Amino acid sequence: MSLSRARLAALDEHLRVNYIENQRYPGVLTGIYRHGELVHASPLGFRDIDNTKPVERDTIFRIYSMTKPITSIALMTLYEKGLFQLDDPVSRYLPQFSDLMVFSSGSLGDFQTTRPDREMTVRDLLSHQSGLTYGFMNRTNVDRAYADAGIGGIKTGGTLETMVNSLGQIPLEFSPGTRWNYSVSTDVCGYLIEVLSGKSLDIFLEEVIFQPLGMKDTAFSVEESKKSRLASLYGFEEIGPPRLISDSEAGSFIKKPTFLSGGGGLTSTLDDYMTFCKMILGNGTHDGELIVSRKTIELMSSNHLPNGVDLQQVALGRWSETQYQGVGFGLGFSVLLSPSASQVSGSKGELAWGGAASTAFWIDKSEDLAVVFLTQLLPSSAYNVRRELRTLVYSAIDD
Repeated sequence: MSLSRARLAALDEHLRVNYIENQRYPGVLTGIYRHGELVHASPLGFRDIDNTKPVERDTIFRIYSMTKPITSIALMTLYEKGLFQLDDPVSRYLPQFSDLMVFSSGSLGDFQTTRPDREMTVRDLLSHQSGLTYGFMNRTNVDRAYADAGIGGIKTGGTLETMVNSLGQIPLEFSPGTRWNYSVSTDVCGYLIEVLSGKSLDIFLEEVIFQPLGMKDTAFSVEESKKSRLASLYGFEEIGPPRLISDSEAGSFIKKPTFLSGGGGLTSTLDDYMTFCKMILGNGTHDGELIVSRKTIELMSSNHLPNGVDLQQVALGRWSETQYQGVGFGLGFSVLLSPSASQVSGSKGELAWGGAASTAFWIDKSEDLAVVFLTQLLPSSAYNVRRELRTLVYSAIDD
């Protein structure tokens, strides 16, 4: 075995004592893959506290923004077909973006704007350098315009097309390519997939990603026969146990949504998401199924921030517990540039991201390692367990 059993037991004990027994998290599921095998799969606590249903290996979780890497890979399959180039203006395919302006001052209904230095490109979307934002950031007047239009919340109505139509009427936060800002960019990538492929996003993902990889439990909604496996969603409370937000009998993931969020709309399981990670570890191939080429994985895994800088130098504001120093951004996920600068255990080139309900993953090719952590607590910034997990996992490496 490539990881110390005693150290893995200590990892579980840390989560049990510090997060489960004191009811910080309702339940967690940790998976670690290394050297061709799943060396650790540990469910702890409950997927449903009130009904004392335990977390199990096949529990289904809302993965929110861990949807983004899947959508990004899916879009790059169309890149490999020659249907677009990364430096293509987005407006070539989405005419709603033809006349986007940049916010300079004013409030909703009275925005003052200027012209961008250049048009938004597809690469800007994939790397969150588009000038778009998220309404729930509540940081600027543009954020408020998004919130007023119902764009980018946990629950978003309408369709991808109606969202893009609305975005075409709201100014950008900045000129594309000049800053980094976490945003609905990947939702726009989802709509771009629909336009380029002529298929709805759910069908495209099923045909191009899920079926080839055998990800049978990953979808935009949970089938009736699988509802009992869906973990309840909880919200952080300053005092007392987490509050119930949504169980397996209600909520936005029970029925197929009209808004297919490529940025945050999927549910999945440990085995399904780990299979996706193994495909990336395999340079785009898993069990003989080629999803994208090795060169495309290399392209996506490169830091696409200007002049090779890290997020600290170009990011607007701050997004939850994301580490900015020593971390760049590729096409769909963060890229670790310097473990020493970011002050975390890890390897240069490591890929990672997380979801709003405190889920997380990372892929370390240098160590032939992938880690998936699943739970269901909003917001992800409630506890900084991700850094703790990194220390505990890397301390278990014994070869």
